Amino acid sequence: MSLEVSLTEAACEQLERMIIFQKLAPGAMYSEKKLAEAVGMGRTPVREALQKLAWEQMVVIHPRRGVQIPDITVENQLKLLEVRRPLEALCAKLAAERATAEQKLRMTELAVGILQCAGEENEKLFLEYLRGCHDALVDAARNEYISKVMRPLQGPSRIFWFRHQHPLQHVETVHPAQLHANIMNCVADGDASGAEAASHALVEYLRQFAVACLHRA
Repeated sequence: MSLEVSLTEAACEQLERMIIFQKLAPGAMYSEKKLAEAVGMGRTPVREALQKLAWEQMVVIHPRRGVQIPDITVENQLKLLEVRRPLEALCAKLAAERATAEQKLRMTELAVGILQCAGEENEKLFLEYLRGCHDALVDAARNEYISKVMRPLQGPSRIFWFRHQHPLQHVETVHPAQLHANIMNCVADGDASGAEAASHALVEYLRQFAVACLHRA
């Protein structure tokens, strides 16, 4: 891996964390220079990271004006989930059918890890495990078109959940870490129908979470 590629990936991860944890304000506009200063990197890796984040719908680039942080509404989230539901269920099913022994071991490790960091209420580590779970499923499904479609759907949904989870933490009856772990464990067991059902359960949780946000508002 080249230094430039690794810097771009590092800039992308830093910017994503800043967006999700609201170090960059929803709806606000930032210059590329300001964002480069915020992550302590040169403008080239930051520019490339912003292109990637724009494709994932986590920023909106306005030529000659700046970079805007999207404000994901309940309506946006519900529409995204309509598309995520069948697509992610298919991905989980294919992953359970096609995962290698090494990939299944990785799924088990992710299931254990995501539950542990949720119990410790470590948000930053939980975010890392979320990325790990999504990447592992896409890799095991072995269908590059799934990856191209899923990433632009997951980013905005991730922003929405992290922004709204604290006001609703006492409303939820289950932590999404358990739902992600269920998917990972089903894939590790080669249980395609179970993985598909677990994926549907996760998206249903996210739908109910969004509706609860609407009612609270």
